[in-house]
Amino acid sequence: MPVLYSPLGVSRPFDPADRYTSSWLLPPVILAVVRLFLSLWAFTTIVVIFGWDGSHGLEQHARRSFSYFTNLTYWGLAFYFLFAGLHSLSYARSGTSWLRSWPRPLQAAHAILYTTVITFPFLVTVVFWAVLYSGHWFPVVFNAWSNISQHALNSVLALFEVLIPRTDPPPLLHLLFLIVILALYLALAYITVAAQGFYTYSFLDPGRGKGRVVGYTFGILVAICVIYGLVWGMIWTRRWVTETAWGMSGVLSPKARREDEDMELAEELK
Repeated sequence: MPVLYSPLGVSRPFDPADRYTSSWLLPPVILAVVRLFLSLWAFTTIVVIFGWDGSHGLEQHARRSFSYFTNLTYWGLAFYFLFAGLHSLSYARSGTSWLRSWPRPLQAAHAILYTTVITFPFLVTVVFWAVLYSGHWFPVVFNAWSNISQHALNSVLALFEVLIPRTDPPPLLHLLFLIVILALYLALAYITVAAQGFYTYSFLDPGRGKGRVVGYTFGILVAICVIYGLVWGMIWTRRWVTETAWGMSGVLSPKARREDEDMELAEELK
């Protein structure tokens, strides 16, 4: 496992330039507040949907919730923004993020989670509106709100993480993890069929044509590769424009800057 840390983007020390916890535009404390607010929004959305289902005789929807890729990725967004906000807050207060003191396996997990957050929401949005959406607007206002929240605003949250922090493009090895996660979800979908007797997504039903299942599966594989490439390019472009063209190297924690200055002074005195 140690040999994989570098290809996974886990350096020692982890994130020495504080790219996960700072922004080229926002001060660290504001970045932390925004991330924590987005986490609160995502968790509130989840709780409200559960509450609506429970109060409208739709308990079965709640019980089946974790069988759907959309819901799993939305939970991922909620928890990512919670921990990312706490990491940025600790960086703003002390100049060193909480994330840097984590064990290396958890640092690798955070790096991979970041990559899922900036890719899977776009995949969910594309598949829902291009494949699953019937073309008729939702007659119930709540259904319109919940679908917009989970199938449109999810990509807005992902876009925030692509454009605003100072993160580097994700390592190529992360793409393999994205594919593995999708394969594991495919297994979960068929376990759901065996255990509960329903298909989470109609295009996974071989009764409608095995070739159709293979086609959609291959299409989603291609889609995640394309999305990964586009997101990689967007982050590279953001970093070049903000840091090279505009000279905005980042709004860092004042305490981190003082530590850097002290280290430079110590080197000069040697």
